[in-house]
Amino acid sequence: MDSSNGQTDKPVISPKVDAFFISVRNIFSFISRFFREALRPPLETKEFIRQCYMVGYKSLALISLTGFITGLVFTKQSRPSLSEFGATSWLPSLIAIAIVRALAPLVTALICAGKVGSSIGAELGSMKVTEQIDAMEVSAINPFKYLVVTRVMATTVCLPLLMSYTGLVGLLGSYLDVHINEQLSFVAFIQKAFSNINFLDLFSSLFKAMMYGFTIGIVSCYQGYNASQGTQGVGKAANTSVVVSMFLIFIEEVIIVQVVNSIR
Repeated sequence: MDSSNGQTDKPVISPKVDAFFISVRNIFSFISRFFREALRPPLETKEFIRQCYMVGYKSLALISLTGFITGLVFTKQSRPSLSEFGATSWLPSLIAIAIVRALAPLVTALICAGKVGSSIGAELGSMKVTEQIDAMEVSAINPFKYLVVTRVMATTVCLPLLMSYTGLVGLLGSYLDVHINEQLSFVAFIQKAFSNINFLDLFSSLFKAMMYGFTIGIVSCYQGYNASQGTQGVGKAANTSVVVSMFLIFIEEVIIVQVVNSIR
């Protein structure tokens, strides 16, 4: 009891702990608002298509190069180990399993987290600190639906498509190396590659890509939409979008792999 004012002193929680729980509350509030706005018509169709173009088409060049090199290098690295056991004929199947189950969704997500995530975080952060979002609220436009919902939906839709493209390009790079060393035909390569791929592998990869796309979109939009402190806040929003997205992608990868393996 404080003798001066007769009030009981209350324990004070650390400001960092308070800030953490406030951030968690704000994040869940942001995600719940996204689902409310996404399910409420109308959809900003033109902006959604434009964001799909920015996320999908603008990433094709980098995705093509990375996917091709991934398949080519992984095949070259796997050949010496299999050749010791005289099992180089297993290369197509091994590469296909690795690409479809893990490499294609993970590589695509990491590339998009660095390219798309930073772009969204910086763009929305710049609009926030220059009060363009506040100006949209004054007008008849819903800034959350126009800026956030369209971008999150675009990343969620485009990531599975980009992942499928990455897998095909990666298999093409693998086939090039196998054809040069073993003179295997393309038809025989495809038959061997997909002999051990089942529906669960394809479904889990598509599901992972959708989760990764949603994670990249929601994290980047949250960081940009809540940016502050001027131009320094814009850079922080872009950097945090990439770091947090990649961290969550790895966490999701571990969880989904454990669930799929338990089903398998």
